[in-house]
Amino acid sequence: MKWLDCVIRDWRIRKTLPHLAKAKVILDIGCGDGELCRILAKRGIIGVGIDTCVNEVFEPVGFEFYSGTFPDALPNEKSFDAISMLAVLEHIPEGKKFVFIKACYERLLTDGVIVLTVPSPKVDVLLTVLRFLRLVDGIAFEEHHGFDPAEVEPLFESVGFKLFAHKTFQFGLNNLFIFKK
Repeated sequence: MKWLDCVIRDWRIRKTLPHLAKAKVILDIGCGDGELCRILAKRGIIGVGIDTCVNEVFEPVGFEFYSGTFPDALPNEKSFDAISMLAVLEHIPEGKKFVFIKACYERLLTDGVIVLTVPSPKVDVLLTVLRFLRLVDGIAFEEHHGFDPAEVEPLFESVGFKLFAHKTFQFGLNNLFIFKK
């Protein structure tokens, strides 16, 4: 990852941390290099990180990492009191989003929270320019499938989640959603 990718990632993490602070056991879907898990581990939180390209990630104490896709790559029916998905939902193909969100609901304990960030569709143009200028790697942004953040609330509510908060950040180019089970 380039330095600007790290700046953008860290900004997402800072926005989500207050909403994960009360968690004891967390599932980080799309954990990437494991940075969020490392920060949470320093705060006494344990859990699981899962990503399609987990390789040579330093596993902080109390965290396990699995390579693959959620929910298939998780080896058991473990439940969590929080799930994080930072810049993940837009990468899930349209026909698979409902099943993916339903699996999140099933893995989340009662009163648990799911915290996710979803970029604005405008980000794709900006990432194209930034990648051309070699300022970002723009990890898999071509997989965004034209996803509109306005679809998030109805998708999660159709499974049984209740919207707790929705805010924009990064100059309106990113969305933070918090849902409760």
